[in-house]
Amino acid sequence: MSHQVPPKFADPVDFPRDKREFDGFPLHRALGLTLEELRPGFARVAIAASPVTMGGVGGSVHGGVLAAVVDIVMLEALAKMFEPGEQPAGTADLNITYMRPALGNTVFAEAIVLKKGRSLIVTEVSILDDEGRLCAKGRTLYSVRQPAAKA
Repeated sequence: MSHQVPPKFADPVDFPRDKREFDGFPLHRALGLTLEELRPGFARVAIAASPVTMGGVGGSVHGGVLAAVVDIVMLEALAKMFEPGEQPAGTADLNITYMRPALGNTVFAEAIVLKKGRSLIVTEVSILDDEGRLCAKGRTLYSVRQPAAKA
């Protein structure tokens, strides 16, 4: 009888370390982002309202900031999913649909990996206001390079 071996991720989640690194990254600090939750295939980030992030409709978080956060939180969700030898190759496609202004003192972005293929990872990101209402939905395709075949 064989047992299925769980995949070995290149870098297991160490939330205190990962949070410290994420929260301390200069761009994340400038945008008021903090990492709230992380596991392979899922990440949740908080966006603190500030003069840097505001500027959208009715005093909401600016749509360009939300698009950047889609890319940022997506990377966190998929970063722990690379298998040994696989290389990140960059965002191939990113789109966002705005449904309502992202208002409140804190806005949240949650990314989930929908599918990890050999060359692309598909993710979906939900942007939620501080009352849990869906404000925007992002979708991304992220490129993966496979290890070179041995001759």
